[in-house]
Amino acid sequence: MTHLRLAIRVVGAAVFVLCAASSFAQYGHPLTGSWSGDWGPTKTNRNRVLLDLDWDGKAITGRINPGPDAIVIQKATLDVATWTVRLESEAKDKAGQSVRYVIEGKLENIGVPNRVISGTWTQGGVKGDFRVVRN
Repeated sequence: MTHLRLAIRVVGAAVFVLCAASSFAQYGHPLTGSWSGDWGPTKTNRNRVLLDLDWDGKAITGRINPGPDAIVIQKATLDVATWTVRLESEAKDKAGQSVRYVIEGKLENIGVPNRVISGTWTQGGVKGDFRVVRN
């Protein structure tokens, strides 16, 4: 009877470890996923934002506000020593004017699913702070 109990405990522990490992693996690269939040030059002047980021094994790619007017991220860098990320892009606004985007932030709470990126958001001539949470 003791061998049976030991076998059941070993199998139960193995199932637990495999389930925990597979649920952790689903999150992938720390930047991969959909991030939502806001940015703005003041506490009262805020703009909703959605970032859709992906890691293909070599580079970070993504879009700002995915949809018909999405802005493709043209350059993305991540410093894993400090977990800081920089996203850059240039796109035309509705009036046809070129607008440069520079988003610099620090990745926080890396070990949890709803991690955060916060920092500085520059859009054209307007600079402010931002905070996005992974959905």
